[in-house]
Amino acid sequence: MAVRGRDARGRRPRLPRRAAGLVLAALLTASACSAPADADTSLTVREIDATLERRAAAVLARDPAGYLDALAPDAAKLRAAQRTELANLADVPLKSWSYEVKGITEEDGDWATAEVELRYRIDGYDTAPVAARRTLELMRDGERWYVSADRPAKGASDQLWHQGEVEVVRGAHSLVLGVGRPEEELRQIADTVDLAVPAVSDAWPQPWARRVVVHVPDSVESMAGLLGSPETSYRGIAAVTTGEAGTTGERPALADRVIVNPQAYASLGSFGQRVVLTHETTHVATRTSTSTATPVWLSEGFADWAAYRGEDRTPDLIAPELTGAVRAGDVPAGLPDDKDFGFDGDPAELARAYESAWMACELIAERWGKEKLTAFYAAVGAHPGRDGAVEQALGSVLDTTPEEFTADWRDYLSTRLG
Repeated sequence: MAVRGRDARGRRPRLPRRAAGLVLAALLTASACSAPADADTSLTVREIDATLERRAAAVLARDPAGYLDALAPDAAKLRAAQRTELANLADVPLKSWSYEVKGITEEDGDWATAEVELRYRIDGYDTAPVAARRTLELMRDGERWYVSADRPAKGASDQLWHQGEVEVVRGAHSLVLGVGRPEEELRQIADTVDLAVPAVSDAWPQPWARRVVVHVPDSVESMAGLLGSPETSYRGIAAVTTGEAGTTGERPALADRVIVNPQAYASLGSFGQRVVLTHETTHVATRTSTSTATPVWLSEGFADWAAYRGEDRTPDLIAPELTGAVRAGDVPAGLPDDKDFGFDGDPAELARAYESAWMACELIAERWGKEKLTAFYAAVGAHPGRDGAVEQALGSVLDTTPEEFTADWRDYLSTRLG
């Protein structure tokens, strides 16, 4: 068999077949003459599903031969790359691994391109799967389809094991997966997350898994590759959390991953590292109560409030950029917009946005109490949409209005930071 290509006239080459394959092909062709087009596509999806089910079973069984059996035999580079990827996964404790064909985008006889969703769970940590979109090219020989190319779907990114061998370090509440990083570094991150989890549970008493999976790639460039964004967006960012906000009521939110920028994280002292990982762990804990109705100032401000509440630091030390602005007479007119939290803007403005959000949550916790703050957060996230979400929660939970709250927050900034 040959890998996917075209001849000089732009046609895909036909595959040589075994006699049994010829008989089956003739039967399928005869059926296709009278069947509607969607019946052909449905048959192709079922046949590709069978190939991917065998592939998934081989991943869980740690069976290289079975995994490679789903690949086109003549695709030497692909087979070598996939053998390496499977080896890179060797120590990752997988609970499940499955594929779902989302659609056939191109089909031409014995060739097809499929959009596929890979879903996997890590044993003991994920209550719902991580989803990764892949584009697969496939070729059929006889009764079977074989994968001839495998790449991230448009707008998607690779996974950690595509970047190298994954080393696994377990903590009491954490699982740290690293590529190209010293084991001692991964252990230190696991220990810090283990401290963060009980602190976050005290700040956010609602049920959550109380387990965190952390990815540590070998560089900021690799971090950006996992996130599908330019590396310039993350050079000064120590860590981010990925995941799907909220829940539809039919299924839980997909699993979160905390992704560490090893260079920026290493530049922090123990205090900064502890704050960063507690902040990101808070995002994991609050994920199912965070939705499109939740403004960024609330999700980021609450995460900072949870991270700083146990630390012995004064507000001016926690919010130096905002303190400078307030003392210069430049008190913000209102809470920051979502766009103010973009990583590609002015670092000082980004810092003021985070600090302003933190002070808003600090105000709620101080004036109304921790329970009211968490109830406010949950109420906003439960609203069906962004419009009216904060306004309604301010009224129902805090018995105030947006105008009154903004005025109180501005006064609070002047009192605490002036």
